[in-house]
Parts: sequence; structure tokens; C-alpha cells
Amino acid sequence: MLSGMARHGRDPTPLLTAAGIELADSATRVPVDRYALLYNFVIKALEDEGFGLFSEPMRPGAFEFLCRAMLGAADLAEALQRAVRFLAMVLPDLAVTIARFEQRAELRILETRPLGLGRDDPARVFAFEWLLRLLHGLSCWLVGRGLALDAVRFPYERPAHADDYALVYTEHSAFGGEVLFAQFRANLLDLPLRRDETALTAFLDGAPGKISMLYRRDREAVFRVRDLLRDALPQSLSLEEIAERLHMSPRTLHRRLEDEGSGFRAIKDAIRRDIALSRLTKTNQPIATLASDLGYADTSAFYRAFVGWTGLSPEQFRRRLRPAGATITNTPGDRGSRSSG
Repeated sequence: MLSGMARHGRDPTPLLTAAGIELADSATRVPVDRYALLYNFVIKALEDEGFGLFSEPMRPGAFEFLCRAMLGAADLAEALQRAVRFLAMVLPDLAVTIARFEQRAELRILETRPLGLGRDDPARVFAFEWLLRLLHGLSCWLVGRGLALDAVRFPYERPAHADDYALVYTEHSAFGGEVLFAQFRANLLDLPLRRDETALTAFLDGAPGKISMLYRRDREAVFRVRDLLRDALPQSLSLEEIAERLHMSPRTLHRRLEDEGSGFRAIKDAIRRDIALSRLTKTNQPIATLASDLGYADTSAFYRAFVGWTGLSPEQFRRRLRPAGATITNTPGDRGSRSSG
């Protein structure tokens, strides 16, 4: 998000401070409300709803008129076609297309002009992530329900934060494509829009950063499962145990997580990864104790998982990524962040 500010020679430190975000702590997640606040601060500072990432700025107000263009459509298909035409005018560096087949629909985003210094430039990666989240989140809000993405392929190599894609987009996220390709069920395009002018007026209070807040409400099962798993540590709950606590069958819970584009294993791994990164950065807790706290039967299983997440052993991560001058404690004081993810 801050890449455009760097391109324009702007120091983001005052905005980060105003939003209450400390980037020096590499293992702490940014709470979603602070993320939304920073989103709006960057837009206001640059007078650009595209974060200074594109060849032409998206002038403030573009998001509001995108919403208004989509609002009067008869169904989601028409609303998305209106969005495609509007974005072609205000965001010429990216082209969006919607295609419908018998059982599936596809949303594609491709560059019409190079977005960054290279294929994996963070500015380019964020630009694709942002536009997909914008269109997906706004679509969910307009129809009043979560819309599962069955599969997404991103046009860059797997980034360091790729494990989070299972929670933000879908468990079936892949990388290395030529264009961004998102697939979902075709019948979702037939859903009627359930928002009116009154709802839009309330929604625009805090927009466009507010779009970041939609994922929590549209993915209720994901977050309920995440909270139960985290609070039970070091006990490692099974899908069946979680389903019982939520008063539903394991099959129903599996289907709901799938409908929200995630899965039980992906959620459990994400919790363990977040807590592990935080503890290794902030504490001197022994690796074996950390593995036990996270519910691993033995330390070697934790080592294998951690190398899979980061490409580093826990000791290497602790040496390389602990912030210089950080205050280190000997006992962890929390179970991980209760923020966005």
C-alpha cells in the first residue's frame, strides 16, 4: 500500500503514526480497523484512490461513483459489467473482464501498462490484490452475502505472505499466471442487489477504506473457527470438536468453510504461523516449548511446518527478523493477534 508513496518521495511515517501502526514489529498483524484508517490516510495524502501506483491517479470520489454505478443494476452480472466500464475510464492501466460459462464464471484482470519494476514488484503485487479485493468485497456487500471464490491464479510468483491468501481469497490460490484469473459459480451472477441508496449513504461513511472491513462479516464461519482454535491452544481441536462447539455437523461446517473459500487445515496453520512468528520475534521462549504451546506432538513436526511457512528454521528467523533493539521477554503474554488476517 505504501509503495506509491515511496515512488512519489513521500514519507509514510506520519500516516503510520496517526493510524497507530508500527512496521518495525514484523510479526504483529495490523488490526483491520487501523488498516482501513491507513488506507484512507494514504488516499487523502496523495489525492489518489489508486495509492499512487498507476500512471494516472484515481481521483477522490471514484470509489463512490463506482458504487453508484453498480447500485441500480438488476443483478450482480449487470453490476459487474457496469464496474468494468467505469474502471476502464478511471483505471486504464488494468483491464477487467467478466465471462460466463455453463456452471462457472471468470473474472480476469490484466495489465495494459506495466505496473512495476518487475513481475514481483510489491507495488504490482498489491495492485492486483487490491483490485480483486475491491471488486469481490463490493460485490459481497451489494448482494448482502459472502461470495466464495473457487480458485484464483495470480500473475506473479508466490509472495512471502502467500499463506494468507487462503484466508483472504480462497484456499485454492495459485501463482505464476499471465493474468489474474478468479473463478466462481456462475449462478452467483444471478443474485439480486439488496442495497439501496440509504444503505449506500451509511456505507460510504469511512469508505473507501471501509471495504477492508467487509471480510470479517462475509466470512463468519472462518473467524469463529479461528477464534475457537486459538483459544483452545495448546490443545489441538479437531474439525469434529469445533463443529460440536458450533452446534453443527462436521459436514455442514466443512461446507460453510468451503463456501467462504477456506478450509479447516488452512485456518489452523495460519493461527500457528502467526503465533510462532510473534513469539520468535518478541520472546526468548525455547523452540521446544513454543512447539508444545502450539499443539505439536513433537518439535521436529514444528520445524518442518515452520520451514514450509518461511523457508527458514525457527532459529534463523529469530536471528534475522527480530527488530533491532526490541525488548525481549521470557514468557509470551498472549495467544496471538486478534486482528485481521
